Amino acid sequence: MRERIGWIGLGRLGAPMAANLLESGYEVVVYNRSREKAEPLVQNGAQIAESPAGTVEKGGIVVSVLWDSDATESIVTPEFLKRMEGGIHICMCTGSPEAARRLTKLHAEHGSAYIEAPVFGRAEAAAARQLAIPYAGSQAAKERVKPVLTALGGQTLFDTGEAMGIPTVIKQFGNFLIISAGRSLEEGLAVVEKEGADPFAAMEFLTQTLFPAPIYRNYGRMLAEKKGSLRSSPIPAKDLGLFNERAQEHDLPNPITRMLLQLSSQ
Repeated sequence: MRERIGWIGLGRLGAPMAANLLESGYEVVVYNRSREKAEPLVQNGAQIAESPAGTVEKGGIVVSVLWDSDATESIVTPEFLKRMEGGIHICMCTGSPEAARRLTKLHAEHGSAYIEAPVFGRAEAAAARQLAIPYAGSQAAKERVKPVLTALGGQTLFDTGEAMGIPTVIKQFGNFLIISAGRSLEEGLAVVEKEGADPFAAMEFLTQTLFPAPIYRNYGRMLAEKKGSLRSSPIPAKDLGLFNERAQEHDLPNPITRMLLQLSSQ
């Protein structure tokens, strides 16, 4: 049996990631606002905590996979921090660099470490352990959590150093590119189909030649099969808004971000 992991958040990504830890032999104690989402994990050996702080074991590791920085900061209560002494909190939300720095300082003041580790990947990628994770924190903490990040589904881990906020900026930049690609694919495939061309053939040609990246292959296939659209998700507007804030803070022109943000709000 490996070490005990506290887990907070069982959404589309959190649930399969926590399941991966159980399958890898970790003891997992979970908390989720909707208790029923934890039941499948309990059937596979997880324990349920009655509060976020209840997932914490002194000196242990806690993983939070929540919507944003506000949700994450709301669980970091005095009780949570007291229990975290000597432990490590791995935060996997897409939030703000400022919040990552605040939380790092707050944890350090209470004798614990904070790892910033936002996630690239959809739910199916999480289940297949094919996530990409940029992460930052103290060297000692990173060395301890690296096996955990791998076990929860991190196929590609990218250590950005000890400066906090960098993984979050990379995640926001990546999501900006994903949303740009997704919107372009959706618009282009609509034209291709109206002209009578086979959208699958068009995507096969383009992803085998000019655009072999996974984002074009995966989203292109999904859109050609009409199995989804970025327009149905609240994530684009949220993440573009965060990226837009970064640009505005530095007085940078960002016409593409603003255009995509406007489209995402329609």
